[in-house]
This record gives sequence, structure tokens and C-alpha cells, in this order.
Amino acid sequence: MDTRKIKDTFMKHSIFGVAAFNIIIVFAIFFFVCSNGIKFFHEGSITDFFTGKTWIPLSDLYGFLPLLAGSFWVSIIALGISVPLSIFTAVYISEYASKKTREIFKILIETMSALPSVVLGYIGLYLFSNVIKDFFGLDSGLTALNGGILLALMAIPTMVSIADDAIMALDKSYKEASLAMGANKLETIVKVLLPAAFPGIFAGIMLGFGRIIGETMTVLMVTGNAPILNSGPLTAVRTLTATIAAEMGEVTTGDKHYYSLFAIGMILFAISFLTNTVADYFIHKSRKNIG
Repeated sequence: MDTRKIKDTFMKHSIFGVAAFNIIIVFAIFFFVCSNGIKFFHEGSITDFFTGKTWIPLSDLYGFLPLLAGSFWVSIIALGISVPLSIFTAVYISEYASKKTREIFKILIETMSALPSVVLGYIGLYLFSNVIKDFFGLDSGLTALNGGILLALMAIPTMVSIADDAIMALDKSYKEASLAMGANKLETIVKVLLPAAFPGIFAGIMLGFGRIIGETMTVLMVTGNAPILNSGPLTAVRTLTATIAAEMGEVTTGDKHYYSLFAIGMILFAISFLTNTVADYFIHKSRKNIG
């Protein structure tokens, strides 16, 4: 009995130590990024940074808006593609597919999520870029549309898995009551199941958005890397993450350009924190509704 208590106590404190260590690491990263990012604003104007329309570090111009515009276009395209496809796929898997078909789809979705981002980048660079270039008659297919399509492919597995779990977790009484009142299957799905599962579905969308906004290698390879404010779906753009990846290896440690990249990292950290907080809220809300 004493030995069992010793083992239980040891495991309890070990697990607590690991959890505490993870929390400390997160706060250490947050402190490191923020402490360096704040130094940029000691040298440059906050107003000029957030309202600047030009990003040319060699000319001492650190305008945030072109990078924000690039991230906006890539994200909005990715969400526009991934959200409806994910919901339709989750509905099919949970309500229409046979058990064998469901297993096949789940395996394919898990395989998609395991694809390295650099592999998708090559697909966008040598396949999608040529298709986009020829279809729209552009000089180059390295555009926001290219990046958005690839990011949608990366976000779909997360969205589908969570949306499917949210629908499958609903009590059978939802469907049975709707069908008993004369509604057909499509009406039941649209008017009963999807609204009931909405918190879980929205949580999946937010987690997928977190994957989209935080992706680096793929957008670095296929979006053209042009920090242009007046950009659009068919123009080259540069995202926040791609800017850090492209320029961090070239800067001198401790100069203004170096700290400006940490300032961008602060913003990405804030976006990621907000996204995960919202997703966590809706996940808990979904569990309460199911309970």
C-alpha cells in the first residue's frame, strides 16, 4: 500500500512538473518575442508602423499594412474554399457515408494533414501556379490565390475532423425528433443538426484559421513575396509569416530591422492567442450543449 502511494505521488508530481514546464516554456517564448518586439517601438513610431504603406527595410520604411493585406487575401481565400468544403465533407461522412466509406475518408483526411508544407509548396510552385497563370492570363501564377488554395488544403483536415466529431457527438434524439415531425433528412441536417453542432464546427473553423494564419513555408514559396498594399487575389503578396522567414536570416542582430520582425511576431502571437481562445470557448460550449 505504501509503495502504491509512493508511485501515485511520484506520478502526480511528475505530471505536474511536465505541465508546469510547458507553461513556463510558453511564457518564456512570449517574453522573448515581446521584449524584442517592444524595442522596435523605442526606435520607430507605433503610428508609422501600423499605418505605413511601404515595407522596404533597406530604406528604413517599416509599414505593416502591405503585410497585413497579404495575410488578409491569403486567409480570406483559404477560408472561402475550406469552410464550405469542410462542412459538406463532414456532413457526408457523418450522415451519408457507409461505415467502410467513412473509414476510407478518415484515413485520407489524416493523410492530408500529414503532408509536409514544403511538399504542398512544390505542388503550388510547379502545378497550381501554371494553371492559374494560363487560366487568368497572368505573367506569373505566384499569387495570393495560389497560396490561398494550398492553405485551404492544409486547413481542411482540421476543420473536417472537428466538424465531424461535433455532429457525431449530438444525441440521436435531435435527428429522431426532427424526422418524427415530418422533416426529411436534408431538412434535419440543415435546420437541426448543423445549428446544434455549430459551436463545435465553429471551433474547428477557428483552429483551421490558426493553421492558415500561422503557415510559413508554403506561402513563402507560392505567393510571390511582394509586399504590396493594393494587392488582390491575382497579385503577388507577402504575408506576415513569410516576411519573418524570408528576412530573419539576413538581418543584423540588434538593429531596427531585426526588432521589426519581432514586432510582427508579437502581432502573430496575439492573433494566435485570440484564435485559440475563441476556439477553446466554443469547444467548451459544444461540450455543454452535448451534455
